[in-house]
Amino acid sequence: MSYAGPILLMALAGTLVGGSMSLRKNEKHAAAIVVAVLAAAAFLGGLYLIYG
Repeated sequence: MSYAGPILLMALAGTLVGGSMSLRKNEKHAAAIVVAVLAAAAFLGGLYLIYG
């Protein structure tokens, strides 16, 4: 089984979490929530590919 896809999805999730925190710091709360939801989806997608 190749773990490249899930690892890349989880790395993308980490990058998106950082972007969400940066947006929140800059008072762009709606965009921060959208990016955080995308980060959660990417992370859960990676978990699904590993364990599903």
